[in-house]
Amino acid sequence: MTNCPDQDSREDTMLEGCKTAQERWGGVHKLIDSWLNARQELIVEFCRLSASKPLSAEEPLSATLASFCQNLMDYCSTGHFEIYEQLVREAKDYEDEDGLELARTLVPQLDTLTTRCVDFNDTYDQNCTFDMLAQLPGELSGIGEILEERFQLEDRLIERLHNIHRDLVAG
Repeated sequence: MTNCPDQDSREDTMLEGCKTAQERWGGVHKLIDSWLNARQELIVEFCRLSASKPLSAEEPLSATLASFCQNLMDYCSTGHFEIYEQLVREAKDYEDEDGLELARTLVPQLDTLTTRCVDFNDTYDQNCTFDMLAQLPGELSGIGEILEERFQLEDRLIERLHNIHRDLVAG
């Protein structure tokens, strides 16, 4: 598979962004640390999948694709059912109206991106046909864009939590 022209730079950007997030917010919150580690694993799997040759009979792609889909759904689920709820709860606990407003703005956008991740999973998680595999490179490019946008929005939420904790420790 040949990557789209921006594919390699997108992968590099996502990996660098994850590393930066881990460096900036690592240790502030154990749940966030664990989630950022899961993000890094997801990005590595995305890169591995992007570099594969979906129409090659030599490589068994199904295991790699199934693993990516599972990790994608785990990551999205953790975000929605643990991380975002925790961030909103802490914003309420600390009476952080700006944090609550940010969540009201970003979480619906993240919901839309999650729906697109679920659609990708539903398409590729089970028994891909030859025609589906032929479409995979383009679909991976699209899911890469979705993940990149998602990570940027999530980082804004994490940064807000980080600032709340930093201000409380300093105060």
